[in-house]
Amino acid sequence: MADPELEAIRQRRMQELMARHGVGNQQNPEQQKAQDDAKTEAEERRQMMLSQMLSAEARERIARIALVKPEKARGVEDVILRAAQMGQITEKVSEERLISLLEQINNQTTRQTKVTVSYRIFVTLFYSHFPKYLLCHFLPFQIQRRRSVLEDDD
Repeated sequence: MADPELEAIRQRRMQELMARHGVGNQQNPEQQKAQDDAKTEAEERRQMMLSQMLSAEARERIARIALVKPEKARGVEDVILRAAQMGQITEKVSEERLISLLEQINNQTTRQTKVTVSYRIFVTLFYSHFPKYLLCHFLPFQIQRRRSVLEDDD
């Protein structure tokens, strides 16, 4: 009962989705192994460069940060590597210098919270907590009473 053209479109769409998400990847195991080896080698080079640039205490501090916030530790490592490539770091980074770098990064990335009080919330809460008959009868009475008070003052 299914239209063959519709079925072909579904098949193409399914293949596109699988290709996007890496399912059914057509790479052979040798290519996959070569990619994995390249990634591990790059990570080893990165760790070797960091060990040459950081003091033992600084490496320990970054390792402790990585346990709690791996993305933050990776970002700090990236900043240190970039600074070293641009020639801004000429000696080993001490723990004190690392702490100052962390403070600078924290100051730059601190988000400010803004509290906004909405009048609508108050009105919604006010009307939801009082029965409708009170609102219908009480509020018009208050308005009329105010008018009469104002008229008496004139």
